[in-house]
Amino acid sequence: QVQLVESGGGLVQPGGSLKLSCAASSGNIFSMNDMSWYRQAPGKERELVATITKGGSTNYADSVKGRFAISRDNAKNTVYLQMNSLKPEDTAVYYCHVRAMHIVTRTIGTYWGQGTQVTVSS
Repeated sequence: QVQLVESGGGLVQPGGSLKLSCAASSGNIFSMNDMSWYRQAPGKERELVATITKGGSTNYADSVKGRFAISRDNAKNTVYLQMNSLKPEDTAVYYCHVRAMHIVTRTIGTYWGQGTQVTVSS
C-alpha cells in the first residue's frame, strides 16, 4: 500500500506562514494521481482545502483562495501546501489524501495521511 507521511505543522501567530509536506512512499509500485489536503477543526466536519491533479490543475476552497497554494513534486511523490496570512479559523488537523494507481494492475485506491496539527494563535 501507499504510505503518506506528513510534516510541517505547528504553532504560528496570525498572519504567519507554514508549509506542509506529504511524502508518498510505495516502493515505486504506485503512480500518484490527484493529491489533496483536507482539514478538520474541533467539532467540525472534515473539509476539502485544496486539490492538485497529476497534470498540475488546482482547486481551492473559497476560504483559502489567495492565501494557500498547493503544489507537487512528482519525482519525489510529494505534495505541499504553502499557507500564508494564516488566521485563527485555519486552526485544524490537516490531512493529506491521494489517489494512486498500481503501475502493474492499474487499479486505483485512496489513501490518507496521519494528520498534522496547525494552530494559529497569539
